[in-house]
Amino acid sequence: MFGRRREKKIGKKLSFFFLLVILIFVSFYFVIINSKNSNRTEITEFVIQPGEGSTIIAKRLKQEHLIKSVWLFELYAWSHGIDSKLKDGNYSLAQNLTIKQMAEILSRGISIKEKTLTFIEGWNNQQYVDYLVKQDMVDSQDQFFDVVQHKASWWDNYNILDDKPKSLDLEGYLFPDTYRVYESAVVQDVIEKMLNNLAEKITPEMQAEIAKQGKTIHEILTLASILEKEVSTDYDRAMVADIFYKRIKIGMPLQADSTVNYATGKSESRSTIVDTKIDNPYNTYKYKGLPPGPICNPGLSAIKAAIYPTNNSYYYFLTTPDGEVIYNKTHDEHVAAKAKYYK
Repeated sequence: MFGRRREKKIGKKLSFFFLLVILIFVSFYFVIINSKNSNRTEITEFVIQPGEGSTIIAKRLKQEHLIKSVWLFELYAWSHGIDSKLKDGNYSLAQNLTIKQMAEILSRGISIKEKTLTFIEGWNNQQYVDYLVKQDMVDSQDQFFDVVQHKASWWDNYNILDDKPKSLDLEGYLFPDTYRVYESAVVQDVIEKMLNNLAEKITPEMQAEIAKQGKTIHEILTLASILEKEVSTDYDRAMVADIFYKRIKIGMPLQADSTVNYATGKSESRSTIVDTKIDNPYNTYKYKGLPPGPICNPGLSAIKAAIYPTNNSYYYFLTTPDGEVIYNKTHDEHVAAKAKYYK
């Protein structure tokens, strides 16, 4: 009698143990198949040849770093009856898919298509959204501005936004570059790519130099955006950056026509007297120092110029109709230059 009771207790313990093991395995299984393979969004071109089975496909997916486990992929495919339904063809597969997503894509023959988007240095946010509308990436401008004008929790992921005044949108922070995105991407996906790119471009060394100078990233991007609009070469941007910094130091207005254009919505090379008198914080003829924020999205050349200006003895500059930048030390010299090139 005693032996039977003991056997029953042992049997219950073993049953409990095996049940626990099964529960742990099932939990592990569901966690893994629903977990992203990685956080990287790079695309890998993957080809399934006719006649390839799930085992071969799984091993090649693992070799391409598209999945973490061959046997879990096979187990999922087998348990869902799709191990023999993986379709041959060409696929563009993201590295951040889950095993579940990967198996479903390959069993349904879905190829994730990408789109190439190119944003030009010096474009402002309005030009960005106009471009996105033309590329059929947004249905309306509101979709774009709802993302860039209203702070969301995911903004906290970017320390480059720490110095940005809360009242301003992401103008100046959307790094201009060429991006590959899924055709199904939403505005936030595109914006995050731009912010990630900017965070990489402004390196720790550059951020340390900005802090050393007692400046903020917001101030650097604001000046860089003006440089982007005022002059076009690396040399001139670094020269003009020093001129603007000297003007700020002595309390002299920047008098940048590009900031006036931002306030008026115009695109004139030279501001009219009437425009230079408008009461707008972006009117750097009327208000001294930097404007509240960037006037466009600057490229890396302009950002570097704002961080590493070229010391010089000039306080004035103008760009001739031919694009040449003329530098002068005094106001009288500057006036004479304007009379010479703009008769």
